[in-house]
Amino acid sequence: MRLVICGTRGSTPAPGPDFVRYGGHTSCIAVARDGATPMLIVDAGTGLRKVTTLLGGQPFAGTILLSHLHWDHTHGLPFFRGGDNPRARVDVHLPAQGADPEAALAQGMSPPNFPIRPSELQGQWRFCGLEEGEHDIAGFAVLAREIPHKGGRTFGYRVSDRHTTFAYLSDHHPLSAGAGPAGFGEYHEAARTLADGVDLLIHDAQYIAEEFPARAHFGHSTVDYAVGLAEACHVRRLLLFHHDPPRTDEQIDAILTGLRDACVPVIAAMEGQVIDL
Repeated sequence: MRLVICGTRGSTPAPGPDFVRYGGHTSCIAVARDGATPMLIVDAGTGLRKVTTLLGGQPFAGTILLSHLHWDHTHGLPFFRGGDNPRARVDVHLPAQGADPEAALAQGMSPPNFPIRPSELQGQWRFCGLEEGEHDIAGFAVLAREIPHKGGRTFGYRVSDRHTTFAYLSDHHPLSAGAGPAGFGEYHEAARTLADGVDLLIHDAQYIAEEFPARAHFGHSTVDYAVGLAEACHVRRLLLFHHDPPRTDEQIDAILTGLRDACVPVIAAMEGQVIDL
């Protein structure tokens, strides 16, 4: 598999000179087989705009897999030129919540908040409510598990091409499941199942330990929790993701420097980064 990191931030975009290397767009990862055109997109933050370039001028034909419906994971949808195209064919899967998945998504994208509804995008768009369990999506084996996060049903995903596997827990509030061994949250069953032995764990690392007491109620994880889960689940590599909007390039560099002796290799999500598994 080839992953292209198109958006790395959480909560809101972070433009400006202090955020150039790690990027300012919100959550979006494009997934392809063997370096080919992406067929699967995980989350649709503002980074989704960058996927159009990866398509080589062709309309998108594939699946967008949403972890949840917060703005920073959906705001790219109407600005995705590769999908808003008369020849595009797009399946959107989101955690099931109510009888009509398009209506759930339209709560944040419809008049008067936005000029059009999701169903009014050009091309053939299909909106599907996803339940927990194993699914075949865009030719990938996908395990969906509900994970704690504030303000709506949220899924973590384990994605495999039958040869390599990554786990995606972009917005995760494990403190809801208990304090855990270090006070940053429990290594609960759903998180362990998703992360167990994966080649790459992509995990919410919005806060550092010193910030967490004042922000624990916001619904996110710490860098320390992400590292601890990676070590407990024997993952091959950890990608810190969902960077806090004010976190500068230099501050992220400092976090990585402090993790040089971690038991698992740790990298930080960087816009435009290509990861081959």
